[in-house]
Amino acid sequence: MKRIVMLVAALAVAAPIYAQNVATVNGKAITQKSMDQFVQLLITQGATDSPQLREQVKQELINRQVMVQAAEKAGISKDPAVATELELARQGILVRALMSDYLKKNPVTDAVIKAEYEKVKKQQAGMVEYQVRHILVEDEAKANDLQTQLKNKSAKFEDLAKKNSKDPGSAEKGGDLGWAPATNYVEPFAKAVAATPKGQLADKPVQSQFGWHVIEVVDSRPVEFPPFEQVRPQLEEMMRQQELASYQAQLREKAKIQ
Repeated sequence: MKRIVMLVAALAVAAPIYAQNVATVNGKAITQKSMDQFVQLLITQGATDSPQLREQVKQELINRQVMVQAAEKAGISKDPAVATELELARQGILVRALMSDYLKKNPVTDAVIKAEYEKVKKQQAGMVEYQVRHILVEDEAKANDLQTQLKNKSAKFEDLAKKNSKDPGSAEKGGDLGWAPATNYVEPFAKAVAATPKGQLADKPVQSQFGWHVIEVVDSRPVEFPPFEQVRPQLEEMMRQQELASYQAQLREKAKIQ
């Protein structure tokens, strides 16, 4: 009877230890902790914790352990190329973790983001955007001929664009490039757009690296700056990247590099 009691007690002590492992592969334990960490990582990436997810993670960990053991048995890890990849992967994980830790300790605050928003908004005050049409052709003679037809009103802009323009994105829309600031275009094109009153053709065709452009400024209007909440995510990400770039520069400056 005493031996039975001792056996039951021993099993009671061993059970929690055994429960810490979700599986063993050829004697190698897969711990509950490692599975929980894997699940948590997936949750941070958008997954939802559930019995189904945990079973999938368990099977994935088993599969990985089977393959890792096979790779180690085959001596794959001793291959110089594989060793280099492993080291680069380790470095990449450490760098990402370092950057994440830095941003956690040095967050980009709402006040800083709002200040940047007001700064950019002020910089763009007075900017104008244009609705532009163009016809892109290969040579100047062809461009001048099209310009003459349009000035004489012997043809419609959209018809000439559909028939002659080499720009497939705008040709099918009658040459329409939509609304954009002049700065969105290459320099000779941008200068011509900014100098042309709305509703008129540019004085003459303009050459760029793409060919010759016949340009019409259909309309113009002041740029409407988007509301803060609309651009907040982009501003925050931009500022986070700036913070990380600055942090990296500081670390490099302090490092002894020979």
